[in-house]
Amino acid sequence: AIAMMELHDDIGILFTDIDMPGTMDGLKLAAYVRNRWPPVAIIIASGVVELERTSLPEGSSFFPKPYATSQITKTLHDIAVRLH
Repeated sequence: AIAMMELHDDIGILFTDIDMPGTMDGLKLAAYVRNRWPPVAIIIASGVVELERTSLPEGSSFFPKPYATSQITKTLHDIAVRLH
């Protein structure tokens, strides 16, 4: 995700799960993106429902799984309106 964002300066939204393979989980990725690209909107999803709100980057959205597609669609629409 970071490599893609470095190559494409027109990315305005990051959608990530907390549980990811590798050394960086979704929360670390979201924090990195928030620090490096502050305007990027961040949506985080996870089956971990007992998540401390303070562990999320400022201004990010969190959706516990299972989530309704309509919730994600509305959030993406709201972000797109805000970005344009």
